[in-house]
Amino acid sequence: MRSGPTRARSGAAVRGPRSFRSVIGRARGVLLVFAKEPEPGRVKTRMVPPLSPQQASALYGEMLQDVLIASSRIATEIGLAPVLVVDPPRAAAALARRAPTEFRIVPQRGANLGERMEWAIREAAASGANRILLRGSDSPILDLERIEAVLVSLDRFDLAISPDLNSGYNLLGVRKPTPGLFDHPMSTRTVLEDTLANAAALGLRTEVQPASFDVDTANDLNRLAAARAGPSASHVSKMCPRTLSYLDAEGLWP
Repeated sequence: MRSGPTRARSGAAVRGPRSFRSVIGRARGVLLVFAKEPEPGRVKTRMVPPLSPQQASALYGEMLQDVLIASSRIATEIGLAPVLVVDPPRAAAALARRAPTEFRIVPQRGANLGERMEWAIREAAASGANRILLRGSDSPILDLERIEAVLVSLDRFDLAISPDLNSGYNLLGVRKPTPGLFDHPMSTRTVLEDTLANAAALGLRTEVQPASFDVDTANDLNRLAAARAGPSASHVSKMCPRTLSYLDAEGLWP
């Protein structure tokens, strides 16, 4: 199933880090979408097994497409400038062709995820943004309500975080760069706790939003299935039609 048009680029130029400086315009802020190349063995490795590396990669590719389309729509509705921040840098051209035309495409810079997040926030702030939201590409039902709640929270707080149920977070917002905020191991079971501890040590006023879930493990597919069967079924189907269609077609539900 392919619901809704994807306005992908057929020859998108990939601009380097200075592109942030022309991205703001009259936008309220920036929505950074961190994404990886859908390559077997590099993405969704915690789902292997029961999925094969190829299935996990294909699932991530469909989920990424849903996230990009939803993020483009949400950014337009609430006045944010969307930027797709890509790892590895060599994948920027390929992912640019997948992204809706509203996105600016920028390769990630840094030796690890924490450094890359800090770099992207710093570059967005240098462009004039004082509301900088950063989301991952693992949370296909992260919707307008949650993203706008983090944006509004920045009127009163320095840092707003939307946790996931696996002890991490799928969305955060800051008003300015804060060196040292991500100076801890990432992709661990204590990443939320560690980020909040660093924020406290740096004197940041922080608000933690209600938790949602990422799709990182086979058990998370149970959560997605439950959301699809629940009272918000139509909303879930609208947010991630490609993800659901792939799981249905391949029979990958637990």
